[in-house]
Amino acid sequence: MTTRRWTADLSLGVRFAFTGGHEGWLRVALTAVGVGLGVALLLLATALPNAFVVRAEREDARADIGYSAAGLPKADDTLLVADVSTDFRDTPVRGREVQPEGRGAPLPPGLDAFPAKGETVVSPALKELLASDAGALLRERLPGPVVGTMGEAGLVGSGELVFFRGADGLDSRLGDGVQRIDGYGIDNPGTQRSDPLLVLLSLVGLVVLLMPVAVFIAAAVRFGGERRDLRLAALRLVGADSRMARRVAAGEAVAGALLGLVFGAGFFLVGRQVAGGVELLGYSVFPSYLNPSPPLVLLVALAVPAAAVLVTLFALRGVVIEPLGVVRAGRPERRRLWWRLLLPLAGLALLLPVIAEGVEGDFNGYLVAAGVVLLLVGVTALLPWLVESAVSRLGAGPVSWQLAVRGLQMNSGAAARMVGGVAVAVAGAIALQMMFVSVAGAYTEATGRDPSRAQMEVVLPAGAPTAPAAARLRETPGVTSVLDFSWGHVGDASRNAQDTTLMTVGSCPALREIADVGPCSDGDVFLVRGAAEDTSTDVAKLTAAGRELYLDASYDDGPQGREIPWTVPKGAKTAEPRSGLLGQQQRGGFLLTPKAAASSLAPALTGQAYLRLDESVPDVRDHVRNAVAGIDPLARPQDLFGTESTGGFGALRDGLLIGATCVMALIGASLLVGQLEQLRERRRLLASLVALGTRRRTLSLSVLWQTAVPVLLGLVLATAIGLGLGAALLTMTGEAVRVDWAGILSMTGTGMAVVLAVTLCSLPPLLRLIRPDGLRTE
Repeated sequence: MTTRRWTADLSLGVRFAFTGGHEGWLRVALTAVGVGLGVALLLLATALPNAFVVRAEREDARADIGYSAAGLPKADDTLLVADVSTDFRDTPVRGREVQPEGRGAPLPPGLDAFPAKGETVVSPALKELLASDAGALLRERLPGPVVGTMGEAGLVGSGELVFFRGADGLDSRLGDGVQRIDGYGIDNPGTQRSDPLLVLLSLVGLVVLLMPVAVFIAAAVRFGGERRDLRLAALRLVGADSRMARRVAAGEAVAGALLGLVFGAGFFLVGRQVAGGVELLGYSVFPSYLNPSPPLVLLVALAVPAAAVLVTLFALRGVVIEPLGVVRAGRPERRRLWWRLLLPLAGLALLLPVIAEGVEGDFNGYLVAAGVVLLLVGVTALLPWLVESAVSRLGAGPVSWQLAVRGLQMNSGAAARMVGGVAVAVAGAIALQMMFVSVAGAYTEATGRDPSRAQMEVVLPAGAPTAPAAARLRETPGVTSVLDFSWGHVGDASRNAQDTTLMTVGSCPALREIADVGPCSDGDVFLVRGAAEDTSTDVAKLTAAGRELYLDASYDDGPQGREIPWTVPKGAKTAEPRSGLLGQQQRGGFLLTPKAAASSLAPALTGQAYLRLDESVPDVRDHVRNAVAGIDPLARPQDLFGTESTGGFGALRDGLLIGATCVMALIGASLLVGQLEQLRERRRLLASLVALGTRRRTLSLSVLWQTAVPVLLGLVLATAIGLGLGAALLTMTGEAVRVDWAGILSMTGTGMAVVLAVTLCSLPPLLRLIRPDGLRTE
């Protein structure tokens, strides 16, 4: 009987929602839009794991050039591949030169046929870039005719820049950035043990991103609450009891939630297509990647209507609905603080066991997630009490201020609900910011390079003349100086020789950057002992005068190279190693000036150059890349940095930043819907004030004050909760608690900017609502 009664009353509420005339339809539509925006983001969250999996699978499926140049013999099913990737401004461009060696050569994913020599097949995004004015510099690097466009199978994202160029003569350069393969893909990618700290960051980030969505959905199902209560009073007047009235109200909320599911599915499908043309922080996806998990979709479809019922019943718990009105019209009872404090305290209690054990090994992710959820829910529970307590103490001021304060004093709950999602998002963002700042050092390695001494490095293929290349680089716009030298491995003739060291050939200024050589003139030879990389080599034995060594001795597992004999000269000077420019490892072995190096050594030496740049020259780095491409397509230019991110930390940070961008967009859209709903409910009151002589400017300022006060209070509370959550999480990881005040200001500033933008967008509808025709009624 109880189930039948619930079903009947809920059905009646659904029918009331859709048969209330223009007013009812507008109310349901606003609720559906608010819920739909949240549902769309939830569906996106369920689709993101699949997108990451598909991206990784695509990357593995197109893998070609590896670290080992295993001696694969030429056959009818082999292909020569050269890595000619580059960068355009800050965007990587994946490039390959291919030369099939038979009819059975493996075709790269995304290609229908191999391009002929000099022809190029490009990705759709690269084709669009090359055809635009912005791609003029890149066109100089890709002069060949574009004869085709790649398919989706060969790309990891819709915005990825990729090209394949046909080549010839790559067999003569095997092992020098060129490999022979007989297939694409990684047969067994293998698995790595997850980093507990990154797992913790991912878990907290997921909770932080989804909590504001849940808060907004809960707020959206309460749109039109005051008018709904008046309808329920009328329902009591015709004989319904208070329980039936609450069930009917829940049915109205279910109607908005169900329609919101439909809207959400539509928003998601539209956003899914739009996502194919959007790139954030260098990441892009194809619409086909965003396929939500069916079990998670079912969970969302069941959870949203259920949440609508629970939120509505919870909202009506303190409202007495009588046949002649509701108690809410009077002064509401003051909110109690004690039970609101229990939520964040319970969250901290759940985190305490994990704090005590740490996250060095496996940790209980459920406890962490539950603790973070309770702490963030504590923001939404404490905010109404804080707003009520604060506005009750606000004093007199201008008319606009008095209107705003009186409105907040009469209904502080609605204002707190509207900014609750912003406060939750800011609190979570502050905690994440503290974690990222504190643990960044664990995932940042020093390269040992000094970017103040050189900003770019160019590595030439073995045997390529270094002097002409350096001369051309010096003529490049924006290049102020070039430090160049050549180097190679020298050791015993036997393969896998145990004693090997380096031979470096360069001018005296170049050698001074590598070691402390002291007085130097062309023709000198230096011996550098004590370098870090020579710890396993008997340097004294190798550097004995008169000993015959072999340059390019094949000491690794690569293909057998050309071994050129060289005799250690007498009278070599000694020098101390120096680090900084060339990385953490110091360069030891032999240092030769040009006159001391026989021309016969050149084929076994690899050229290298370090460039100082004038950063004021526009696109100076792309000018350098164009010059390098003209020297040799296999030459590798790269930027120099003092540090680099490791262990997937940067990718996780970028992913959470992308998610935060989507959440902030939802916050702005949902706030605008909520603001419009509140203005719609107050339109007669506002129109009456204008009719009585109140200036429009005064009403506009009152709306701004009525939004700004709860926002400021919410941001103060969010900062306190965020600092507490961040400190607890950092204690859990064993890292020192550090507060990034600049980051906190940026987070709170972003929240204020979103609210300010929403308020400004709501002013035009406000000016239309306060016209005299706003007094009309049905």
